[in-house]
Amino acid sequence: MAEEYDLVILGGGTGGYVAAIRAAQYGLKVAVVEKEKLGGTCLHKGCIPSKALLRSAEVFATTKRAAQFGVKTGQVELDFEQVQNRKETIVDQLYRGVQQLMKKGKIDVFYGRGRILGPSIFSPSPGTISVERTDGEENSMLIPKYVIIATGSSPRTLEGLEVDGTYVLTSEEALKLTELPSSMLIVGGGVIGVEWASMFADFGVDVTILEFGPTLLPTEDRDIAKEAARLLKQKGIKIVTNATIRPDTIQTNENGLQIQVECDGTVEQFEAEKLLLSIGRVANVNDIGLDNTDIELDRGVISVNKYNQTKESHIYAIGDVIGGLQLAHVASHEGILAVDHLAGKNPVPIDYTTVPKCIYSAPEMASVGLTEAEAVEQGYQVKVAKFPFKAIGKALVFGETDGFVKVIVNAANQDLIGVHMLGPNVTDLISEAGLAKLLDAAHFEVAEMIHPHPTLSEILGEAALAIDGKAIHS
Repeated sequence: MAEEYDLVILGGGTGGYVAAIRAAQYGLKVAVVEKEKLGGTCLHKGCIPSKALLRSAEVFATTKRAAQFGVKTGQVELDFEQVQNRKETIVDQLYRGVQQLMKKGKIDVFYGRGRILGPSIFSPSPGTISVERTDGEENSMLIPKYVIIATGSSPRTLEGLEVDGTYVLTSEEALKLTELPSSMLIVGGGVIGVEWASMFADFGVDVTILEFGPTLLPTEDRDIAKEAARLLKQKGIKIVTNATIRPDTIQTNENGLQIQVECDGTVEQFEAEKLLLSIGRVANVNDIGLDNTDIELDRGVISVNKYNQTKESHIYAIGDVIGGLQLAHVASHEGILAVDHLAGKNPVPIDYTTVPKCIYSAPEMASVGLTEAEAVEQGYQVKVAKFPFKAIGKALVFGETDGFVKVIVNAANQDLIGVHMLGPNVTDLISEAGLAKLLDAAHFEVAEMIHPHPTLSEILGEAALAIDGKAIHS
């Protein structure tokens, strides 16, 4: 039986369900097609569970040094089963919340695999959605006026290196570990690899990062990446750059695995109990019916315009499936933009240079805008200043003084070009910098804001003052 909708969304992840809520707020009749669970990768296999584990690792590491704060704890032990139980409790609570939001918005949810059909008796243009149900119900046919593709992404794998869940893992298998390995090789030194490395190291695992490129965190500002590498090494993490994995050399035994890696022209053998592949993600574009449309792909992701429309103007795409910044908060705002556009609200396209990015390692990292190298490459004349956390009173009180804030300014008009942070709670502090960037604030406007004392937020004001050599506490 066919059902008509104003909007059908393929994928109930962060981008998809947020788009559905916005559409329901406009009074549209909305359906979401989800093959697994509402909340998608972020809630069940990514953002939330990994950050829950990172928090447990942080507490464990902090407790072991509690004596520095005058607190005697005795023998500190880790109950990894309880760590996992806490993670699942958090995920379940948020999952129930998303389900309730769907009910509140009167949004229909179809559990199954949705595919876009070509022109048919149901519609003269592509867009009818066939749903192969996985919840025991009869297959469904949905006839929408508009479609949003929000099918997300999956971990990228390495040819010849089979993900078996025992020796070779992706982040999805790692989240399901019932016990910690004694040692871990992490292939990939990007954001996800660094977060997992930090977590495992804080849990007491012997960690080695194998990064193909010449530096860790290649998309971050060079000063941040360099300091992050130093602090990760201080944790005991071994970092190997210019490392090319040889998948065909992997051998396994009861103790773990061995694999050969080419490093700067020489071949070395590495051993560990497990190997974590963290080499990016690929868009989920297969088997969703794109071949029944004129939708175009560019390097494996769906091509869209500034309003997230595909070549089929009534079909939009958002989130990881269009590439770009593969972040949950970006997917959410792309979903809102798409709905606002199809609803005729004349939205302003997203300026991706105003999007804050966060890395939840210990210490944390966060940024908004251009790196110094990107600014120079784009022809800006820049002024740059850094200010250390060790000069901030609250950081001393907090017991976390590693790191700094770096501010990059356009010398022509004093506007902020980029802000980059490494240190305690910077994933929260970055929002002030994000707002300043969104409003095209000048550095002196940030400096003129009265930051409360003592707080970690004072560091952004000091860094802004430092642009003109006027920092107070340096």
